[in-house]
Amino acid sequence: MAIVVDGRSYLVDAGSGIVRQAARATRDWNIPALAPDSLSRVFLTHLHSDHTIGLPDLLLSPFVLDRPGPLEVYGPAGTQRMAAHIMEAWDQDVHMRLFGLEPRPNVDAWRANVHEISEGIIYEDDVMRVSAFWVPHGSWPYAYAYRFEGPDRVIVVSGDTGPAPDVFAEACNGCDVLIHEVYSTTAFAGRPSEWQRYHADNHTSTHELAQVALRARPRLLVLYHQLFWGVTEDDLIQEMRDAGYVGDVSSGKDIDIF
Repeated sequence: MAIVVDGRSYLVDAGSGIVRQAARATRDWNIPALAPDSLSRVFLTHLHSDHTIGLPDLLLSPFVLDRPGPLEVYGPAGTQRMAAHIMEAWDQDVHMRLFGLEPRPNVDAWRANVHEISEGIIYEDDVMRVSAFWVPHGSWPYAYAYRFEGPDRVIVVSGDTGPAPDVFAEACNGCDVLIHEVYSTTAFAGRPSEWQRYHADNHTSTHELAQVALRARPRLLVLYHQLFWGVTEDDLIQEMRDAGYVGDVSSGKDIDIF
């Protein structure tokens, strides 16, 4: 996921294939801010592997492809340790690229400048302000949603979270776009497996999200991190309707633009 403003990209999480998908969006939609050498900041919601497994890719591939400076990484406690181990694991690669026979990339671009965050305003530049909100997600002591305030839109990203209507009533509060995780209420009915029971206890169902969104009042609700278990995207949206949500809602896919 990326929020793009005035030629700058603000990435949320680093899943598998993040650099190639960003390059694909650059090619298919002519978005230079997502070219590898422009990927310079990322905001991690939490440290589950499906949200961080692309961090080595995001750190090192743009280093080879001429990113002008370090990767700025914002994330919960533990992010510094994760980044340090990544840099240690690839130290021979970095050494060869800096001092071997290959064309020499920017000497600082392989580094991660890590900012371990807490709730509140965590980032600000001349076009964007980012705030973090704690959300409940399983055993993680620190998991965050983010509010991005740009020059003409406010976008809130949930990360992984159980239902948290109070959090999103404050974080969104009529925002332009709320991007929120979801699982199918119908598919998880009865919770037949341990895995489904875990997700039902630590994520947000369509029926729960309908109530969250009614309080948050986004102009557009985008579903992501969808857990289907045999239902379709249309089914997810219909479940939202059945639970009383009549607002504008879409199920997001890779390389969609909103």
